[in-house]
Order: sequence, then C-alpha cells, then structure tokens
Amino acid sequence: MTRCYIGLGSNLADPAGQLRSALDRMAEIPDTALCGCSSFYASAPIGPGEQPDYVNAVACLETALDAESLLDALQAIENQHGRERTLRWGARTLDLDILLFGNDQIASQRLSVPHPRMAERNFVLEPLAELAPALIMPDGTPLPQLLAQCPANRLHRL
Repeated sequence: MTRCYIGLGSNLADPAGQLRSALDRMAEIPDTALCGCSSFYASAPIGPGEQPDYVNAVACLETALDAESLLDALQAIENQHGRERTLRWGARTLDLDILLFGNDQIASQRLSVPHPRMAERNFVLEPLAELAPALIMPDGTPLPQLLAQCPANRLHRL
C-alpha cells in the first residue's frame, strides 16, 4: 500500500458539500482506504477573472493502485461532480490533485508528482501540515521549510 495525499478544492455549487461528497466517493475507490482529512480552509482564488473563494482540504489515502489508476479514479469523481475542463485555473465544482504518491517522483504526460505548484500554495501546505506536520518531501525538503517559504494568500480554517 502506498500513502498518498490528495488536494481537494471547489468554489462552485456548495463547495464544502462538494468536498464532503468527494471524500465519500474517495472512500469507495477499490483497493484504497481514506485515512484522514484535514480541516476545510477558505482561500482566495488563483486564476483568471472574478471567481468565488475556494474551499480546500487535503486527504490522506492508502492505496494498492498505481498512480495513474488512482488519477483515473479521482478524475471520475470530478466528472461525477460536474467538473468541466474549459478554462485553466477557472472556477470549478471539484478539483482533486495527487500531491504526493509515497516518495515517488513522477513526470508523465498525464501526471506530475509531487504536484509541481504545491510549494507555492498555502491552501495546500497548511492542510497537508495539519495531517502530517513532520512530512519530508521526496526530494528531502521538510514540509515545515516549504510552509515557511510559501507566499501568503488569504487563508483561514473553516
């Protein structure tokens, strides 16, 4: 089993409800166990145009799936929640990102792990630190160091 961390985000159609429902669906992924979830956080949007604030969280999974199979399962959950991929970084009903997949470093056409922008996003690092405060990144960087260097963004726990 591989321990992985999934970033959750939504800013449309009852964002907190979208995250709760996604967590329920993630718990149903075959050969996968939902081990925990951070608190929910409100954050300012990053992306084009005027958008509502996001609700974000990080979930911990243990899975026997390979990374791309897990990605397929997560994208199916996004689709069940009405996710439309029309505008990069646009508003969305649900976004599920594989942040970390064990200590693997993956660079494929479909998947980059660790998530390439997680070190710039306090709405990822704060909830991740809530779940795993002593976590060490696959490149050896301690999570607290990333968090200390992360740009500030309007963020608060809900």
